[in-house]
Amino acid sequence: MSEVVIEGRNLTRDYVSRGGMFRGPETVRALHGINFSVERGKTLAIVGESGSGKSTLARIITLIDPASGGDLLIEGQKIDISRQAVTKAMRSKVQIVFQNPYGSLNPRQKVGDVLTEPLILNTDVPAAERRARAQAMLERVGLKAEHYNRYPHMFSGGQRQRIAIARALMLNPALLVLDEPVSALDLSVQAQVLNLLADLQDEFNLTYVFISHDLSVVRYIADDVLVLYKGEVVEYGPREAVFSNPQHDYTKKLFAATPVTDIEAIRARVARRKAAREAMAAG
Repeated sequence: MSEVVIEGRNLTRDYVSRGGMFRGPETVRALHGINFSVERGKTLAIVGESGSGKSTLARIITLIDPASGGDLLIEGQKIDISRQAVTKAMRSKVQIVFQNPYGSLNPRQKVGDVLTEPLILNTDVPAAERRARAQAMLERVGLKAEHYNRYPHMFSGGQRQRIAIARALMLNPALLVLDEPVSALDLSVQAQVLNLLADLQDEFNLTYVFISHDLSVVRYIADDVLVLYKGEVVEYGPREAVFSNPQHDYTKKLFAATPVTDIEAIRARVARRKAAREAMAAG
């Protein structure tokens, strides 16, 4: 039986407005009874338009904001940050990769400092081992150990996103939340980063929650798809079932309005270029 890494049970999130001169505070419900679960080694994609509740749900999953109601379970343990402080152990279980590779890295920190900072804050690992782990992780995401002493501005957008992924993996998290991680990248670079994420998932048995508006990317990477509309789940199921036979009118409209990018074709082109370079190097 597969292990469930993260589960949401009837999650709600309310925001209270300040009100005005002639009206009192009002409660606005941003999430309405969200249910989902993700097994170890699998990917759940959360899709929806702006204002659908994707970011609100992501903030609950990453322990930034508490849920107003319902239960959040990580590896079977109920987590309620409205009642308990976020511990180092909790923080190490869930990491996030943000959309913008240019804004998510401190430009004044060398790459080595970016990668070792999570270890400094959350572990007692000695300095030499921190450096060794960081350099090994750089190589694992397709960069070089000598990049350890360089600054973020010296890298391309795709390379910076690889650094952000490396940073997120330094604490060996149970769950990686990927918030539009390739939307700011060129299409060919998108394919490279998606290939990297797939390889890392296979190697480390990682669990992903993948937030995106790009349905071509979702179809490539997801095992299950959850569609949000105005804070409610209107469609939830295996990827091919949702794509081949969407049930809700909103899902149908969302699919119809989204331009199709052939990620598989881009991925194949990237693979051919890589094979050609390797053949030239061998020859």
